[in-house]
Amino acid sequence: MRGFSGDAALICCRGESRRKLAGSQALGNGAVASTGASSVEGDFVAIHARVLIVAKDDAIAGPLAEGLDRLGWRTITARGPYAATTALGDMQIEAAIIDATASVEEAVILAKRLRASCAPRRLPIIAVGDFPEPPVGGPFDLTIAPPLHPAQAALRLESLTRMTIAEEEYELRLETFAEHGRRLDLPQEAEGPFRILAVGEPAPQFLALSNALAASGADATGAFTAYTAFDYLHERAFDAVVLWAGANQAEALSIAAGMRRNTRLYHIPAMLYLQSPAEIGLAEAFHRGVSDLASPETPPAETARRVIELARAYRRQTAIRQALEKARSSGLMDVATGLFTRDLFAAHLARLVQSARLRNRPLSLCVLRIAERPETTVARAGGWLDRAIPQIGSMLGRLVRAEDTVARLGPEVFALALPSTPQSAARAAAERIAAVIGCTAFEAGEKRPAFVVDFDIGVAEVEPGEPAAHALERAASRAQQLKAS
Repeated sequence: MRGFSGDAALICCRGESRRKLAGSQALGNGAVASTGASSVEGDFVAIHARVLIVAKDDAIAGPLAEGLDRLGWRTITARGPYAATTALGDMQIEAAIIDATASVEEAVILAKRLRASCAPRRLPIIAVGDFPEPPVGGPFDLTIAPPLHPAQAALRLESLTRMTIAEEEYELRLETFAEHGRRLDLPQEAEGPFRILAVGEPAPQFLALSNALAASGADATGAFTAYTAFDYLHERAFDAVVLWAGANQAEALSIAAGMRRNTRLYHIPAMLYLQSPAEIGLAEAFHRGVSDLASPETPPAETARRVIELARAYRRQTAIRQALEKARSSGLMDVATGLFTRDLFAAHLARLVQSARLRNRPLSLCVLRIAERPETTVARAGGWLDRAIPQIGSMLGRLVRAEDTVARLGPEVFALALPSTPQSAARAAAERIAAVIGCTAFEAGEKRPAFVVDFDIGVAEVEPGEPAAHALERAASRAQQLKAS
């Protein structure tokens, strides 16, 4: 593998400060890790990276790693296959990006090797290179032509890692529900041609793309204005949206931003089709919610292929999310809230802990206990808090990811199991959920003011070798301490 060879394969872990690399830490197999954090030679330096980049040089990897680090996707760069597989074994890597510009064939071999080295953990892999006809179901989850903008990579990484965790969660729920005599439906992807919404004026370049989509077997629907586009989006199901940034770029970006503010449209990928590559700031476009960029300089057939790839990934993600959500109608859930019961949660949590340990992923648990406030005491005495519990439970179920598990442990106690989530992120999620529910007014009876609900929150990340019950007890204890304070 000439493009990824070398006895002294180098791994570079870029710190947020972007200071000159200092210190080194042997990882084995001839790999050396250099960290961007300040360090003293000879001291052990902990390396925490989410994304593995495999590249023979920094032409693509350098700017990509720097940008991803700033966006919270800390990276580690491997110069060769031995260093890459070592990093996968030692760290909680969530995804990999392979520079395939030197050799597509070598990148394919490397991708297969990376997948095998981290099994049974699923590893989303993005390949950056020129792929005339990337095979469906090949070793890559996504292929992107260079250059790959960091904000674009961050969006795709978020989508791919979410789908990976959801697939793993679905497999675990299959086992848990089968143990309790229920069988979950398999994920069913929508059939028929991919449905693409093309938004913009009928410029010749945009019409050429629409024709290329039709030639690829897609069902393309045209919308000339933002109003028409949102009418279509609310009335029909689409797998991807293409936005023509011709004379009115602001409108195209506003549509993308509007989709990201809508919970039902949030996951639909949107490609921005530029009249000229220099017309718009790439960072702005991706931060507004654009999934990919293209211009008429790219052949219409290549752009159509990229749109179809976005649509295919979206269908798969949608099928997994819907399969997970159907668990609520299994007959095993808490009757009042539709959440996992205490016993079902205990059985599933044991599997989650075992899976997290086997796949080297973090797992955090949150306990939310309804806080004791004067207004909740009055509402409880009048039976109004009990009447609010179904709505509270329903809100909890909707405010988490499809791959998260929410349970009702007691009359006023709830628990969250958040796979692939460290403790800090889990606390932020629990506090965000509590804040949303805290803004909801619940009925307290005739001539009485409505009441709101606050939570005492406890969070714990499952430690290596720790039993599931012990981790849950730690989270519950922390929630209890807040109640007592």
